[in-house]
Amino acid sequence: MDVLYRLYELQHAALMPWRMMGEMTKSVLTNPLVPAGWTHMARSLVAGIDVADHAIRQRGKPDWAIMPVERGSKAYEVREEVVSSRPFLDLTRFRRIGLTANDPKILLVAPMSGHYATLLRGTVQALARDHDVYVTDWRDARLVPLSEGEFGVDEYIGELMLAIRRLGPDVNVMAVCQPAPLVLAAVSLLAAQDDSAQPRTMILMGGPVDTEAAPTQPTRLAMSRPLEWFERSVVTEVPGYYPGAGRQVYPGFLQLGGFISMNASRHFDAHLSMFHHLVRGDGESAEAQRAFYDEYLSVMDIPAGFYLDTIDRIFQRHLLPLGEMTWRGVRVDPGAIRKTALLTVEGELDDISAPGQTIAAHGLCRNLPRDMQEDYLQRGVGHYGIFNGRRWREEICPRISAFVRRHAAD
Repeated sequence: MDVLYRLYELQHAALMPWRMMGEMTKSVLTNPLVPAGWTHMARSLVAGIDVADHAIRQRGKPDWAIMPVERGSKAYEVREEVVSSRPFLDLTRFRRIGLTANDPKILLVAPMSGHYATLLRGTVQALARDHDVYVTDWRDARLVPLSEGEFGVDEYIGELMLAIRRLGPDVNVMAVCQPAPLVLAAVSLLAAQDDSAQPRTMILMGGPVDTEAAPTQPTRLAMSRPLEWFERSVVTEVPGYYPGAGRQVYPGFLQLGGFISMNASRHFDAHLSMFHHLVRGDGESAEAQRAFYDEYLSVMDIPAGFYLDTIDRIFQRHLLPLGEMTWRGVRVDPGAIRKTALLTVEGELDDISAPGQTIAAHGLCRNLPRDMQEDYLQRGVGHYGIFNGRRWREEICPRISAFVRRHAAD
């Protein structure tokens, strides 16, 4: 597998002359002084070059680009600030310039599942209006030197506990998708220690707390092969020209192939639609699709240890719901949680973490008073609709804000 990364990079290098030729052709045909550029054939050629380049080019981390938030009659600029930098993540705050309201703090835990934390841009945008938002902005593993050590599930949980302690004791922690069981584990460990930094609330959204409760295509895939198959088939070594040279990773380009293969026809139709929009001159519609795919196709490498630990402990052995999960030799017991209110959010049409997987957290938090627990099923949305889009902004986010404010006063 180690040669695969090099072949992938070689492929992109080989395509570079064709991309340059395409750009030259496009610049000629879009010049208003070239009459041929106004023909349908020329517009089709330019659109084809545009779509092809968009599909094959490599992407880095997108900008957060959070828009100003409105409170009352005023708009406040939102500025990102790194408040803590560690080898595998930046703890980033989205500070609202000039807004002095003492709003509840939310630590938004982003997935380390291939996409950058910027995939949660819409999540941050909606939360920032009424909350002081912090995000775990995980770093591309190919940029982390091997000297920084390995990074697995135990290290991930340790980073979460450090971040919660840094922001506590009045912080609220919110997990989107993959980190739901790991946030539950971190809060359980803090509760068992009766740590003063225990969060006021914990919001778990569309995450694999108990994958056996509602199997999906991704969970079945994780169960269909022994762990050794994943290690042999998808783990490779970062090449020598990156800072993380020698680190074992699950590379972003392989993850991207998996993302696309799950809904290949939909992605093909979307790019075909983008082509037709460009030919017609409908730049606005094409730009909306381009913006989505710029984010969706931006991927990062994941530490192999974390990826394999997740497959093993969360998806194959189901250690947390079985009461067998440990962290550095210490048993993880959600029954220790008594002070952190719990809200679970699921999407009716979620085909990644189906309804049932996240709500299972309530049964594990067996000693948490019932009046400190809520669950919510959002009708008509899939996985991404839980934390992005109109339903998120208008229905889910206000519910979360109300839940946080209600329990922040307790």
